[in-house]
Amino acid sequence: MAKSAHNDVLDALLNYVKNNATRVAVCSTEPTTYTELITTYKLAIKTISGTDFTGPEDDTSGRKLTSVQHSAITVDTGGSAQHVGYGDSANSKLLYVTTCTAQTLTGGNTVTIPAWKINVQDPT
Repeated sequence: MAKSAHNDVLDALLNYVKNNATRVAVCSTEPTTYTELITTYKLAIKTISGTDFTGPEDDTSGRKLTSVQHSAITVDTGGSAQHVGYGDSANSKLLYVTTCTAQTLTGGNTVTIPAWKINVQDPT
């Protein structure tokens, strides 16, 4: 039996992240709460807004939301970067987490989060 979803349905998920993400953080461990994102596992953090994203738009297998590159974010705490996440500071919500290329960060230095995309695949 075939499955389908209108682009508006997939875009609603992506637009929720775009319209509500106010923080992007590089973390040493996968955060499962907003507090872990901005405090417990945070190595570096930056304030962001909806203008830091493009899309949603078509992708090869569904829809995508692209995050711009975030350059020269000050590293607050040294450690091994493992994850990047978005949070909603107004509602203390963890919105989205992904893995990143593991690298050692040194406090006082800076880190760059390259542009990347969140994909929502069409149902199959």
